[in-house]
Parts: sequence; C-alpha cells; structure tokens
Amino acid sequence: MYRLRSIVALAALLAVLGTAGGAGAFTLTIFHNNDGESSLLPNGAGFGGAGAFVAKLDQLRAATTTDGQIMVSSGDNFLAGPNFSASLDHGVPFYDTQVMERIGYDAVCLGNHDFDFNPDVLADFLAGYVSRPKYVNCNLDFSAEPGLQAYVTGGDLVRSLVVTTGGQQIGIIGATTERLPYISSPRGVVVNAVAPAVQAEIDALTLAGVNKIILISHLQSIQEDLLLAPMLSGVDVMVGGGGSEVLANAGDLLVPGDVIYGPYPLLATGGDSASIPVVTTQGNYLYVGRLEVTFDAAGNVVATAGGPVRVANASYADGVTPDAAIVAAVEAPVAAYSAALAAQIIGVSEVPLDGVRTNVRSRETNEGNLVADAMLWQARQLMGDYGVTRVDVAIQNGGGIRNNAVVPAGNISMKTTFDILPFANFLCVVEDLSRENLKEILENCVSRVEFGDGRFGQVAGMRFLYDPSGTAQVIDPVSGVITTPGARIREIVLMDEPQTVICEFGAVVPGPAVNMAIVDFSARGGDQYPFNGAPLKIMGVSYQQALANYITQGLGGVVTAAQYPVGGEGRVIIGGTVGLEDPRDEDTTPDSDVTPAALRLAQNSPNPFNPSTTIAFSLDRTGPVRLDIFDLQGRLVRSLVDGAREAGEHHVIWDGRDGAGSPAASGTYVYRLQTTMRVISRSMTLVK
Repeated sequence: MYRLRSIVALAALLAVLGTAGGAGAFTLTIFHNNDGESSLLPNGAGFGGAGAFVAKLDQLRAATTTDGQIMVSSGDNFLAGPNFSASLDHGVPFYDTQVMERIGYDAVCLGNHDFDFNPDVLADFLAGYVSRPKYVNCNLDFSAEPGLQAYVTGGDLVRSLVVTTGGQQIGIIGATTERLPYISSPRGVVVNAVAPAVQAEIDALTLAGVNKIILISHLQSIQEDLLLAPMLSGVDVMVGGGGSEVLANAGDLLVPGDVIYGPYPLLATGGDSASIPVVTTQGNYLYVGRLEVTFDAAGNVVATAGGPVRVANASYADGVTPDAAIVAAVEAPVAAYSAALAAQIIGVSEVPLDGVRTNVRSRETNEGNLVADAMLWQARQLMGDYGVTRVDVAIQNGGGIRNNAVVPAGNISMKTTFDILPFANFLCVVEDLSRENLKEILENCVSRVEFGDGRFGQVAGMRFLYDPSGTAQVIDPVSGVITTPGARIREIVLMDEPQTVICEFGAVVPGPAVNMAIVDFSARGGDQYPFNGAPLKIMGVSYQQALANYITQGLGGVVTAAQYPVGGEGRVIIGGTVGLEDPRDEDTTPDSDVTPAALRLAQNSPNPFNPSTTIAFSLDRTGPVRLDIFDLQGRLVRSLVDGAREAGEHHVIWDGRDGAGSPAASGTYVYRLQTTMRVISRSMTLVK
C-alpha cells in the first residue's frame, strides 16, 4: 500500500518541477549512505570498497552546482566480521573510523550494529577520530554509560544539530530503532520511543527559526520510516537505514543483481499532510545516495531529483580510481588479514549455501540448516562437561547469519565461517523449556517475518509449520510480557525416533520439557526471544567456532548435497502439514494387505538432456506437493508442480525453459520434490 501511494505521490510531485523555485528558492544536495558495515574492500565484481567510495563521493561533490550540500550516514557504521576483527587487532584508530573521517560526514546516526560489541567498543570507535563528525540521536539516553556520556558532555553526541551550507540553516535529527535492546548489546543505554523524541527536536528547531529539517534514522527497514512519517509534523526529508533497500528510477545504473524496491525517492505523508521524500541506499559502500531537494522561501519542499550513484572501479565507464591513501592505509592491511583467514581451508561443500539476508530472515535455507545443525552438534559434544543430560533442538536467529550471499560450492575457509557468523555470540543451552514456552519462542521467530526481521529462526532437531496469515505474537518492549498471543505456529515435531509431537493444529500437546541450544544473545532476550529469564549454560565456544568444528569434525570436512540440498529439506513449512494426520479426518480406507507406494524421486531421464527430460516421482499419500527447479545459486528457475496430487506414480516433462518461457542456459540444475513429509532433491544437466 505504501509503495503504491508513494509512486502516485511522486508523480504528483514531479509534475510541479517546472514551477518549482522562484524568489527565495534554495536547492540542497543531500549525499547519504547507510549500513557500511565494515565492507571496506571491493567485491569480486569490482564494486564498492572504501577507496572507491571516497573517490566517487569526491567526484560528486566537485560536480555539484546546487546552492548547498551535506553528507550524512544513517547508521550501522561497522559490523562484526573479518574486516572489523582486523580493526580490533589493529587498535584505535579503527580502520572504519579512518574511512569515515576521510568521507567527512556532517552528521552520523547510530545504528544497532554500532552497539554489538557493547558501548565500550563504540566509545573506542569514536576515540579514533582526529576531527570527529557530530553523531546525532534523540531517543537514546547515555547517562549510565560513562564512556559514551563523555561524548554527550563534549558536544560530539547530540540530539540534533544545525548545519549551515549555502547560507541556509539545515536542521538534522537522528533516531535509532526502539528494538535496540533486543537486537544488539547497548547495556546501560536507555532506549526511548522514537516518534515523541523526534517531534520534540522538530519543535525545538522550528522554534529556533530552522525551517529545513532532515531526519536520519536507523529503524531496520524503509517500511518503518514510512510508518513513522504520519506521526511527525514539520520534517522535510527522511533518510533511512537498516534495511538496505534499493530505491532507483529508470536509467539509474545499479550493481548487477540488485532489484529495485521502489522509486527514488519514495514519498510519505506527514502528520501535517505534507509530502515527505524518503530515501535510503543499499549498504556496504556500494552506492552514494544523492537527493536534490528544492525548498521555497518558507522552507517547503517543492521539487526533488536524484538517485543512487553506484560505486564502481575504473574498469567501468562510470567507475573511479580508488583513493590511494585509503587503499594504502585501510584496504591493504584489511585485505592481508582477510587473506590469512581465507588461506585456512577447513572443508568443502558439494552444494551452494544460501545465506542471502532476505532468505535467512524469511524461510529455511541450507546454510541456515548447516548453522543450526552445528549448534546442536557442538552442544551435544560438550553437554557432559557442563552437566547437561541432553540437547533436543537448536535455533539460530536469521539476523545472526551475516554473509548475505550464496557461498559457491567448493572450498570452505575459516574466513567463510567468520563471514557467515561474525558476532561475539557464544553457544549456550537453556534447559527445561516447557512446550508452551517453545511454541512462544517459535511464535516470536515468525512474528515479523513479513518485515524481514532478524528474529526469524533457522532450526535443527525439529520441524515446524506456520501460517503467516495467523495472528502475530506481540511482546511488550519494556516488560517483555506477551500482550498478544501468537496463532501462527500450527505444528511442531521433534526429529527424534519416534518423532515427538509438541504442537498439533495450533495446540500444545502435553509432555516433557525440552532443552535448546542457542546463542547467548537470543537466550538473554535478544530479538525479543521470550526465554523469560530462564538460566542458561554458556558452553565456552563461539557460534563461529561451533560451525568450524562441525564442518571439520562433525561432517568430516564435507558438506554434502544430500544432507544440505538447495532450498532446505522441509524443516520450516509455510502452509500444509509437517507430517501429521488430522485426527478429525475419518479413515474410510478399508484394511488391505497392499503396500502403499513409497515416496520417491527418480533420476531424470535422459540425463544429460537437450532440450527436454522426464522427471518421475511417486507419492505415498494424496496431498499437496511441489516440484521445483533451481539453479546452482539457489534461484528458482521453474515450478513444474504446485498443488494436490494423488498417491502413486507421476511423470512430469521439463522442456528446458524457465518460468518466463525462455530457454534455460546450459549447466547443472537441482530439482526438488517437497511434500508434507519431507523434501528430496537431485541434480540434472542441460547440455546444448
């Protein structure tokens, strides 16, 4: 709804471009980025990197002819992982701090990841500047954290500020998500509601005569900025962070593979009925956002222009030569540190592993399964040392999986494990969870799946079914009390023998408690996981080390396609059933000595093939079934079957074309059969 409204509103706004301006008009260029997240090195395709970002920004600044310009960041300025580990080894000043100083921000918002290592590391990050930019935040209280409060006292960490450019005063306000205590480690930092805190700063700036006001925020997604806008009156522009959505218009050059979320800018309607341009960028230093805003003499926005500018190296027509000083001082030592980790090969994967951010936060992936299995395996290996008698299940929050990529089949290095699991999270076990509490925890996992929230759970030792149309569980952010019980989780089954049913048709089945392996961040209430203060036993190993140990020891160095098929194996199912028969359905089938058909997926024939091949499968029961074809990057190529089928043998022909009817390229493909009981995958080869 918001995207449609924004497109319509944008068209209306662009219609007045020809009449914009006039006496007293002022055009401001807002350069912006967000979610840099320590992505200091260019990617393999020659995009991004701190040196190229600095060079592109310098180029854009020099070419800008508007009346004034500013540069702002909307948070998540560093992130745990190999690159930031290089900073921690190097010490103050951190490499990220050096880059941000060279960029020359007018204002920087604090993101949730800036608190991941606790406020002390954030204070060290700030200490590394020679000429520190203003950090702005209006809804956080730092008084209980002396290291950060010192920057408040010194005037470097402020609620809002006024920047003068082109002879005009620009008010800038910063705000950070209210969910900060549940997704990071702010310790004594007190988090207050965003909307009233922002409005108070708008009112104060307006009273001081400032009539051009920008909000830079880190609220986890652009949708949350759009939802905040109607609560505010007097804000002119919103620059968001946390979601890394790609906003762009026709003709904008994008990094290959990026998909446009909506136009640049989106438009929201404020509480005063004003149209507010809302922008953000894809993170990782891949784009410089450039928004040109024209104000009339009264400070009203009358026109906008601009878009994302991608950061490419000199081999592209729009590319730049990276800044030599940044390459020498930052990129070179970080690359050397990363190369040392990459040289430590710990295993090999037969299959691409899907760690794409949007996927691990919304559905089961094989990389998510690998991580959850690693936690369950490691906890079981160590449980005797910590007085734990058994470990039944494991959950890894999707937000803790950070590589945001498909790991190609082939060698797995120690660097890969850091890329996947970069945080300072430790494996722990929570014992004696009631079945009701387990359901509440899984309800939390799926309560914000539509927002791409990091609380979504990748699981081991169990399967569950959820209905996204059901009532989402709501937890009070202050008390931690569940105010709205969830009704999305329909079934939970432990993968023991015989399989134990925990929840059936939305109702918990009475029975013994369960023990869960999980990271300490989640067990302590991160991502609002409702453990209700249950005691936990830290197992003395980080979740990254657990993954490395599982690959080398638990799997013998080989991640097989049979164990970790593309798309997962049916641990998390949306709709259908997990494998239970509804006891309310009467069995009218007479007794028979005939053995029912087995569930089977045959090798396609012919194989290799050109241009078509036949896929045979048999079903042991009538019910819903999907037969999908994926490429080796885990992308859906074609869905051949999606619906109910009778028990027995079936044959389907694939004509070698994708869902749009275009011929598929030569190569190896994975075809996957998913029923209510399990998922089976095989590979086939198309040769032309």
